[in-house]
Amino acid sequence: MSGFHNGRDVFEYAVLRVVPRVERGEQINAGVVVYCRATSFVAARVHLDEDRLRALDPSADVRAVRAALRAVECVCCGGEQAGQASEEDPGRRFRWLVAPRSTVVQPGPVHTGLTADAEAEVERLLDLLVR
Repeated sequence: MSGFHNGRDVFEYAVLRVVPRVERGEQINAGVVVYCRATSFVAARVHLDEDRLRALDPSADVRAVRAALRAVECVCCGGEQAGQASEEDPGRRFRWLVAPRSTVVQPGPVHTGLTADAEAEVERLLDLLVR
């Protein structure tokens, strides 16, 4: 659908949420995952506010949370660092990342939009929804 709406492409995104105590359901936003099928683009950017995390759970394992967030970024990049998803195309990696899960790092609902620059959209959404 490239060229749709004056050079803008459809993209999908989800917010990455940190739920330090799954049983309580409290969460903070810690990143975004963006996928644009038209350009085969998938990327994640993260920003963990450790003070907010500790406010929800003073005993939160910050290193483990950072490792889980880094793993999302690695899956987006593909290749060896993506582990089991290394051979998957960007769309499959995105779908795997946004599948519901009951872990400390969880994806929020998937939303859509239009963009002329998916890479810039990742940063814009991180500023808007996380920082």
